[in-house]
Amino acid sequence: MNAPTCEPCRRKTSAGVYVLGVAGTFLVMAWLVWLMRSYTQPPALAAVRAAERLKIKADFLAANAPLLESYAWQDPTHDVVRIPVARAKELILQEWQNPVAGHSLLTNRAAKAFAPVAEAKNQYE
Repeated sequence: MNAPTCEPCRRKTSAGVYVLGVAGTFLVMAWLVWLMRSYTQPPALAAVRAAERLKIKADFLAANAPLLESYAWQDPTHDVVRIPVARAKELILQEWQNPVAGHSLLTNRAAKAFAPVAEAKNQYE
């Protein structure tokens, strides 16, 4: 026949089952979280696409570098000249030592740059 079991032995066994059940639940949840992360992560950026973007950037910078580093006429009719960026920074810092004078120079240049061009008279008018 069955051997009688004592009350403390049953408590230890049932506590062990509960601990095992909680640990198993946590392991299942951790596995589900890992599985969902693997499904929802975006695909890695391909090395080919990254190299293509770097080439486009390098080509763009090479094409526009002469515009940023050289002197040239921007609009000869209004006497607007393109100057290198470093020189432009120096000139701005010099002009704006006195903010009132800097603002005056800026508004004068803007008025000159955006003034309408006088049209040549037509000989038949």
